[in-house]
Amino acid sequence: QPRLEESGGGSVPAGGSLTLACAGRAFSAWAMGWFRQSPGKRREFVAAITWTGGDTIVAEAVQGRFTISRVTAEDTIYLQMDSLKPEDTAVYYCNAAPSIRVLRAGNGTFWGQGTQVFVFS
Repeated sequence: QPRLEESGGGSVPAGGSLTLACAGRAFSAWAMGWFRQSPGKRREFVAAITWTGGDTIVAEAVQGRFTISRVTAEDTIYLQMDSLKPEDTAVYYCNAAPSIRVLRAGNGTFWGQGTQVFVFS
C-alpha cells in the first residue's frame, strides 16, 4: 500500500516558522499537497504542487506566508510556514492525487496520518 509520511509538526509562538515534509516514494508522478483540519472545523485545502514542481496552488488564507515546494529526487514535498498565526493551529495532512486539479477539489486518493501544528500567542 503506497504511503505518505509527514514530519515536521510542533509547537511554535505566533510569528514563528515551521517546515513540514511529506515523503511518498510511490507518488513521483502525482500531484501532492496539504490540507489541514482544526477541532470542530472541516478539513480545508492549504497548498498543492504538480508532480514536476512546476505549478503550485496556495490557499488565500496562507498566501504570502506558506510556500510549497518539491524535491523530485527525494520524492518529498515541503511546506514552509512563516509568520504563523494561532489560527494556523491544526492537524496538517499530506495528500496525493493524479492531478493538481483533483487534489485541489479534495478528491485525492491517498492521505497521510497527519502532523500536529500548534501556534500559541
